Amino acid sequence: MRKIFLLACVAVLLFGGCRNASQNAGEDSQIVIATLKGPSSMGMIQFIDSISTSALSQIKSAHSQIKSAHSLIKIDILNEPMQVRKMMLDGSADFAILPTTMAALMYNKGVDYRLMAIPVWGSLYLVGKDSTITGWANLRNKRINVMGRGMTPDVLFRYLLEKNGIDPETDVVLDYSFPTHIDLANAVAAGIADMGVVSEPFATLVLDKNRDVRTLFDLNLEWDKLQGVAMAQTAFVVRESFLRRHPQKVKQILSAYQRSSLWVNQNLDSAAKLIVKYDILPEHGLALRSIPRSNILFVPAAGIRDGVDRYLRIFYDINPDIIGGKMPDENFIN
Repeated sequence: MRKIFLLACVAVLLFGGCRNASQNAGEDSQIVIATLKGPSSMGMIQFIDSISTSALSQIKSAHSQIKSAHSLIKIDILNEPMQVRKMMLDGSADFAILPTTMAALMYNKGVDYRLMAIPVWGSLYLVGKDSTITGWANLRNKRINVMGRGMTPDVLFRYLLEKNGIDPETDVVLDYSFPTHIDLANAVAAGIADMGVVSEPFATLVLDKNRDVRTLFDLNLEWDKLQGVAMAQTAFVVRESFLRRHPQKVKQILSAYQRSSLWVNQNLDSAAKLIVKYDILPEHGLALRSIPRSNILFVPAAGIRDGVDRYLRIFYDINPDIIGGKMPDENFIN
C-alpha cells in the first residue's frame, strides 16, 4: 500500500487558499481518497502528480509515508478492494474507488457512500495460447481459469458464456485455483494455466511475459454487443456526510479526477511515465500498452443511471447477495 500525503497549501490548487492550524483541526481537515492499483489510479495519475509535486512530496517506497503537520489530502493506493472496503467501514475514506458491485453492497448494508461517477468501463480479457479459439463455440470442453468464485470477473464471464450459448456448468470447466489477478496472470504467462479471465493491467503483463499468449476475447466489447452500453465496472463514491457538508469540495475533486482521466488518454507517454513513477506499474512500456486497454473514462453517474442499473441487475439476477440482497434505491446515485 502506498500513502501520499499532500501539504495543506495544496488548497491553493483545489480550494482557493491555505488554512491555518486551528481551521485544520476539525473533522474534515484532511481529505482521504482510497483508490486501487490499476486502471483506477492510472486514470487519476495526473491529479496525483500535480498535487504531489505542488506539495513538494517525495515517495521513497510502496510503504512510505509522507507526514505533514497540516496535511489536506491523503491518497491511499491499495492493492485489493477489501482494503478499500475496510476504510469505508471505519469511515476513514472520504472518497473511494472500488468495484461497482461492492459499492452497491456497502450501500445496501447501510454504509452510506454515494455513487458519483464511473471512472473505468471494463478491463476484462480472456487470454491464452489456444489458437483454435475463434468464437464462443470453441470454448466448449475447455478449462478456463477465473479469479474468485462469485467475484465480478466470474459473474460477468458466466453471464457472457450463457448469452453466447455456453452452459458454464456443463460445457466448460471453470477453474478457481488462482485466487488473485496476479496469481492467475503469472500462471497463464508461465503456461501453468491454458487460459484465464484477467483484468488490466495484468492482461497486458501476461502478453508481455509470454509472446505465445494472445487476447482471445475482449470481454468488455462482448458486453457492449449484448447490452448496448459499456460495462460500469468501477465506482467512485463519496461519504454522504462529507458530501452534505462540503458539496463544493466534492465538485472540485470530481473535476480534478475527470480532467486527469482525459489527460491520461491524450498523453499516453507522459501518463505512462507517471504510472511508473508512483509505482502503479513497474515498466513504462507495460503502462503505455495497458492504458488504451483499460477503458479509462470518467463519467458522472447522474447521467448514466440506466447503465449502472442494468449492470447491477445482472448480478442481482444471478445472485442477489452479491449486491446486498436488493437493487440499490434511487439515493445510491447522487
